[in-house]
Amino acid sequence: MDGNVGYALLLTTGAGLSTAIGGLLALGVKKPGPHFMGFTLGFSAGVMLQVSFVELLPDSIEVIGFLNAHLAFFVGMAAVFLIDLLVPHEYIGQHDHTAEQGRLMRTGLLVALGIAIHNFPEGLATFAGSMMDAQLGLAIAVAIAVHNVPEGLAVAAPVYAATGSRSKAFGWALLSGLSEPAGALFAALVLGPFLTEGTMAVFLALVAGFMVAISLDELVPAAKSFKSEHTPILGVISGALVMALSLWLLK
Repeated sequence: MDGNVGYALLLTTGAGLSTAIGGLLALGVKKPGPHFMGFTLGFSAGVMLQVSFVELLPDSIEVIGFLNAHLAFFVGMAAVFLIDLLVPHEYIGQHDHTAEQGRLMRTGLLVALGIAIHNFPEGLATFAGSMMDAQLGLAIAVAIAVHNVPEGLAVAAPVYAATGSRSKAFGWALLSGLSEPAGALFAALVLGPFLTEGTMAVFLALVAGFMVAISLDELVPAAKSFKSEHTPILGVISGALVMALSLWLLK
């Protein structure tokens, strides 16, 4: 186990810092087009759904059984629902961001806070998956990294529009992703002694629930909100296909 901790932390850090890529995109385009955002968010959902149902949940079932795995899966979905109730957040495109600068700045910071809270359990997920299987951890990290790009864009775009500061916009996008390696560190330092094969299998099912709930309740509706006709479903199909191919190549 100890030999894989560095690898798990490295994967999680890379996945978390991908919000910075979205931040850079936002600096080039203050308001990305609906087709770009619809496809990107749909792609993210496809990636996350594929890895949840093809890798995470089946691997968990194999270790702890059908009933226990599904109980953990639905607990994960319920956890995302509760987080959304307590700390709602929205993607750009769901509101008119041509309002006054103060409102734009507040929107960006609230999105950053919400995304940071959502990213913490994803850090736990990547760490747990990596400790159980290096290839599985890589697959989870890729899935999370892909959907973190539009999250970083969602943080940076309103901040940049409000302040005109590239450094502030990029900085907040970067910070929103740092909760991911923080979640991994928490798993390594606090949960490490308890990460047996069984507990990691529970984590995998929990994370599958996280990802499915985020995809269906958050990413797909956000993609559809851009009124880009069929690009969201094309994104979902493309994301699932890319993830399926990557999992096949990693076998």
